[in-house]
Amino acid sequence: MRELDENSITAAVIERFSNAPNPRVKEVCTSLVKHLHDFVRDVRPTEEEWGYAIDFLTRTGKICDDVRQEFVLLSDTLGVSTLVDSINHPVHGDVTQSTVLGPFWTAKMPDCKMGDDIHGNMKGEPAYIYGTLRSEDGTPLANAQMDVWHSDDDGFYDVQQMEKLGGPGGRGRFHTDKDGRFWFWSIKPTCYPVPTDGPVGEMLRGQGRHPMRPAHLHFIFSAPGHRRLVTHIFDPTDKYIDSDAVFGVKESLIREYKQHPPGTAPDGKAMKEPFVTITYDFVMAKEDKKAA
Repeated sequence: MRELDENSITAAVIERFSNAPNPRVKEVCTSLVKHLHDFVRDVRPTEEEWGYAIDFLTRTGKICDDVRQEFVLLSDTLGVSTLVDSINHPVHGDVTQSTVLGPFWTAKMPDCKMGDDIHGNMKGEPAYIYGTLRSEDGTPLANAQMDVWHSDDDGFYDVQQMEKLGGPGGRGRFHTDKDGRFWFWSIKPTCYPVPTDGPVGEMLRGQGRHPMRPAHLHFIFSAPGHRRLVTHIFDPTDKYIDSDAVFGVKESLIREYKQHPPGTAPDGKAMKEPFVTITYDFVMAKEDKKAA
């Protein structure tokens, strides 16, 4: 076809995929073109607006580095990350619900022992965090890998202030004990804004939205024969609990912190200052579990 207009262009582009060797690639690209072309026909952007959109994506890519992933943040703030997570991890039984990974996880996690204090030089109220990990059939999951990370009392992660802190803080990699238990010390995190100094911040301001996430603890659990669990624990008292900028809050992931005066902590540690405790019992799905 040589004479293409706004109505015939879509079929012409899709026809070019007819010889795609991978059926899934053909399926995805066909759907992408259909929806993208329908979007363009719906909003009818000017050439200047389309140029701005391309520039926005270009700047999103340029700001990414080894500690910041602006495309993940874009996916999060548009609700796409939660949508993909919901599609791939449907709720069943008492398996712990998953949620978004977020942009501040790193593969370089400090190795820790149960009972360690991981707060480093981060500021915040001392917090004792403990719980259990089991399979959906009730079996305790021993020696499972657990990554945990969170913000400080000012709402910053260690990767955002590494020079100031002099090393990692609020971050560690543990392995559950023989009974699937875990316990460690850190600090109570607070709410914080997602990064707003880049294209995503520009988008949020244009949409009239706040950039705040309610206070939470991040977890990733990995155990043989089970699907990796990426999840959070949220603080119900946080004022942003019902308006998370990345749409990650789920009712089952909300737990209250318990306040304690100075004294003996649950692990026997003598505390000279007030502290909080929080507990959660996580359940992992088996790899062969089929969605209902």
